[in-house]
Amino acid sequence: MKLVNQHHSIGQAGDGKRVVQAVGLGLLMASTVAASATERAVSVVETVQLAAAPTKTWAAIKDFTTWQAWHPAFATTDLVRGDGHTQGSVRVLITKDGGKFTEELVSYNAASRSYQYRIIDSPAPVADYVSTIEVKETQAGSTVVWSSSFNVKAGTSEADAKKLISGVYRAGLDNLASVVK
Repeated sequence: MKLVNQHHSIGQAGDGKRVVQAVGLGLLMASTVAASATERAVSVVETVQLAAAPTKTWAAIKDFTTWQAWHPAFATTDLVRGDGHTQGSVRVLITKDGGKFTEELVSYNAASRSYQYRIIDSPAPVADYVSTIEVKETQAGSTVVWSSSFNVKAGTSEADAKKLISGVYRAGLDNLASVVK
């Protein structure tokens, strides 16, 4: 699937700090570096092992509209289209520091305990971002796998973009252990 590449300004010249507090941990937003104008494809995968059964873990994260219940970076979710469980549903996630992430549900499969979404608009230095969250059964309980592929916008290093996305994933996945008991 080819996604539309949208570029949005993260800040103005002279803004000073470029800090994203999206994970409540004050992650440093990808700093401006000398980079080519070509976007670079990147992928990130993070996992967490939980003692909870897959059905219990899935119950905690399955709702596209209630991430604030398990992810510490998000304050609210506004559903602007669809029901949050079908392809084409669109949400606006608001971070605790006011950042807005508009995202569309690309696929949702309750039987396989997975869904895929894409970012339509966000302050993150990424484009063509598509992510999948899935819950897998293990002998000890369940594993949540959060993965994505995206292009890094010009002016941002690949390492900084990966660190930002990985940090957002880690904050949510690490918090699941306290949410799913």
